[in-house]
Amino acid sequence: MAARRLPALLLLGAAFAAPAAAADYAALPGGTFASVLPADGKAAPARIAPFRLRTEPVTNAEFLAFVKSHPQWRRDRVPAVFADARYLSHWAAADALGPDALPAQPVTRVSWFAAQAYCESEHARLPGWYEWEYAAAADARQADARADPAWRERVLAWYARPSSTPLPAVGGAPDVHGVRDLNGLVWEWVDDFNALLVGSDSRDQDGADKLRFCGAGAIGMQQKENYATLMRVAMLSSLRATDTTNNLGFRCARSE
Repeated sequence: MAARRLPALLLLGAAFAAPAAAADYAALPGGTFASVLPADGKAAPARIAPFRLRTEPVTNAEFLAFVKSHPQWRRDRVPAVFADARYLSHWAAADALGPDALPAQPVTRVSWFAAQAYCESEHARLPGWYEWEYAAAADARQADARADPAWRERVLAWYARPSSTPLPAVGGAPDVHGVRDLNGLVWEWVDDFNALLVGSDSRDQDGADKLRFCGAGAIGMQQKENYATLMRVAMLSSLRATDTTNNLGFRCARSE
């Protein structure tokens, strides 16, 4: 999409606005990683450079401070090309949270554009899918816990929770990297969400490739037992950059 070629803050004329408050970022070493989406579309592992990841999702309180210092991202001012009508609609007002958006809960109902703008205000960016998937594979003891049935059961348990259940506050137990709440709290935007199910062969690319997740197309994905991760791929690939949902938040990343 053309909008991705320019910083989201610059698009709304605020590239030099005050940065967001300091946040904690954990260092992840990177390396090769067996993604559910092979790097070559067949079996090649992903190669991930060392990076830093925000230890917690962005909260309502943090996003409120952002929209106050960057008022072009208020729900009553943001252009429709950058967010749909549900953007921050659960807040009590454009500049107030209210009982349905508690300060320590992760912010949700934010578009990809708004999430990217927030990350730029922290001199950061949204993580790529491989970075997010690599980080989310960890538990408290090991960097890749996906082969552990207890890890899979814990992650899948989140999908059984009714979507109407109020979101918990951020601050779950840290994983081996010191990152919290990657699984079991909210869905999270990634930078390349709209390229996840596009084939590596350009002849397969029709701009959507939405059938790749279904039927025989799913057979080509690795780690098929990690159903929860595949669900995230399917959900993210169905979105538009302007979309907002009740359970979709974000966190930021920085390159080393």
